[in-house]
Parts: sequence; structure tokens; C-alpha cells
Amino acid sequence: MSDLLAIFGPAETDSELLAAVAAYGPDRVTVLVADGAAYLLADESSAGDALRKRLAELMSTIERRTGATVVGLAGDRAQLRGWRFDRELTPRVALAA
Repeated sequence: MSDLLAIFGPAETDSELLAAVAAYGPDRVTVLVADGAAYLLADESSAGDALRKRLAELMSTIERRTGATVVGLAGDRAQLRGWRFDRELTPRVALAA
């Protein structure tokens, strides 16, 4: 049983990270949308709607591509203190020259 943590940052890196998740072929995936505005999940604003939609789309795509059990949350890595994963995947962020 392989347990994977997929940490999604900026939306423009989603496709790259989704491909890496699918290539790993995990049994379970925890999706973390790294967003300092985690309170938006309960907010009825358009920003809250957008965050919920993105999280749902990521979870659905991972489930379809891998067949894994998928759970998701928004916030920061500290929320998962004490959780154990076989591997963590994070997006590659371009560095300024």
C-alpha cells in the first residue's frame, strides 16, 4: 500500500504534478492545496467557490488516473503534522534568475 501526499501550489503547476502523481501509481493520495487562505473552503465568496472547485477537480482527476482513494484539504503542511506518507510530491517552482 503506497500513501502519497501531493502538495499543489500555484494552479499553473497542476498538470505537471498530476502527471507525477499518476506515474507514481499510489493506493491512497492526500491532496493538499497549499493556500494561506484555507478559511475560504467555508466561505461563500467567489474565491471560496474557486478553491473548492479546484480541490474537487484535482481529487477527481487523481482518482480517475490512478484508481486511488483520494482525500483533500486546503491550508498548509503543518495541518498534517504526525501523518506519515511514503512519498511527497510538490510542484517545481521556477526560480528567478
